[in-house]
Amino acid sequence: MTTHSPGPAPAPFYVTTTIPYVNARPHLGFALELVQADVLARHHRRAGEPVRFLSGTDDNSLKNVLAAEAEGVPVQQFVDRNAAAFAALDGPLALSLDDFIRTSRDPRHRAGVERLWHRCAAAGDLYRTHYEGLYCVGCEQFWTPGELVDGRCAEHGTEPQAVAEENWFFRLSRWTGVLRELIEDGRLRIEPAARRNEVLALLGRGLRDFSVSRSQHRARGWGIPVPGDPGQVVYVWWDALGNYVTSLGYGGEDGAGAPEYERWWAGEGRRVHLVGKGVLRFHAVYWPAMLLSAGLPLPTDILVHDYLTVDGRKISKSAGTTVDPVELTAAYGTDAVRWWLLREVPRTGDADFTRERLVTRADADLAGGFGNLVNRVVTMVHRFRGGTVPAGAGAGGGGVPEPGTEHLRAACDGAAADVARALHEVDFRGAAAAVWRIVDEANRCIDETRPWELARAERRHRNASAGRRLDAVLSALLHACRTLGDELAPFLPHAASRISAQCAPAPDGTLPVPVPLFPRLAPAPGAPQAP
Repeated sequence: MTTHSPGPAPAPFYVTTTIPYVNARPHLGFALELVQADVLARHHRRAGEPVRFLSGTDDNSLKNVLAAEAEGVPVQQFVDRNAAAFAALDGPLALSLDDFIRTSRDPRHRAGVERLWHRCAAAGDLYRTHYEGLYCVGCEQFWTPGELVDGRCAEHGTEPQAVAEENWFFRLSRWTGVLRELIEDGRLRIEPAARRNEVLALLGRGLRDFSVSRSQHRARGWGIPVPGDPGQVVYVWWDALGNYVTSLGYGGEDGAGAPEYERWWAGEGRRVHLVGKGVLRFHAVYWPAMLLSAGLPLPTDILVHDYLTVDGRKISKSAGTTVDPVELTAAYGTDAVRWWLLREVPRTGDADFTRERLVTRADADLAGGFGNLVNRVVTMVHRFRGGTVPAGAGAGGGGVPEPGTEHLRAACDGAAADVARALHEVDFRGAAAAVWRIVDEANRCIDETRPWELARAERRHRNASAGRRLDAVLSALLHACRTLGDELAPFLPHAASRISAQCAPAPDGTLPVPVPLFPRLAPAPGAPQAP
């Protein structure tokens, strides 16, 4: 007897979001990143891959300290309250998080930051020196005069502070050539290509060493002390970036040998960071250089999204242009918010948000598209076949499709590959469009085959051929609805489960009575309207 050894186990897929400052409550811009990461996590789980999905909060920022002081609240109390609001996004956004780290509270974090510091120090990449420069609190970053726009930070539009102090520095300049080689040959993949080229241009201009500590005085005593130098606090970016490995137990007793670290970071799988374009240099330059210095593996993919705007202005806590994702989901539903973020936001370029656009998209695609199609098909199955659909050639898989169902069969058969291809290219809108093609082709199939006329011919004229064709068409349409439920699962998990339930036969083989799956939306009474 011939035995077959099992194939190689699927490689792990580790996906992370950035960890935002908690100087204010979360906004829709960060919800975009969470939802995109969730889609990737759900997609790879469906493919049978082990997946770990991490998010968290950056508690140890000077921005948080200043916001707490302005409010007159103790810093720990302030960050605890706001971090809880970020953690609570899990439910309203239907996230499938596996882990959530808080840099001020999680016992895994400080030990990992300290270990990373010691490794880079041992490599000779940390040194202490006097420094004077222009510091943007919003970016938590020093800028040169040439990097400013009319003397202001390009990201926040504020004038940076002149700072002079003695800090620890990291020899970033040492790693310029290595980083360029890693990015050019694809070992460190940055998508989209425009962002990859942006990083290569930055490397081409040459890298300057950067400050990795602040004085205890300027940090207001908040943050992780520098190992061996308690008068200094670890710079927030060094601290925050470490979360991607500290959350895996890198700083524990086993260090780099910790089981979670070995599985998700040191192994052969993918290590994927989703980031906004404003923090690209930190993730594509600073973080890989830190890892190279410490002798640790690099991320495999850095996937970059652009911004959401309101009336053309970036959604930002500090700028006051925020949209509360919790309030939005309460008013319009999780499905509507997730679908707008996935269907409307382009692969490159900013996307402007309004409630009117959200409502229009939800009514057109959810109520008028997915919901209408499923209701229409299940209703026809009940009307023409008593709720039971016989197996037919149009059901998918083998066999010759019924005339008029060919394009629908192709859309169903190709949807999974089209979605996978788009997600690999970080094109969430393209992936959502691949699912939507099933709806388009199903409606086109209905218009072309006209099942009601086949039913009339079968009933009035006892036309057996029309009856067989009706069976095949209804079977193809129901298969399309089931495929729609399957392929929507990473995008709209709640909606997908409702669609699948509506298309699942009972023990007697009949479908459930059709019910509306999506309400048509209107602006919530009294809700403030975005421009």
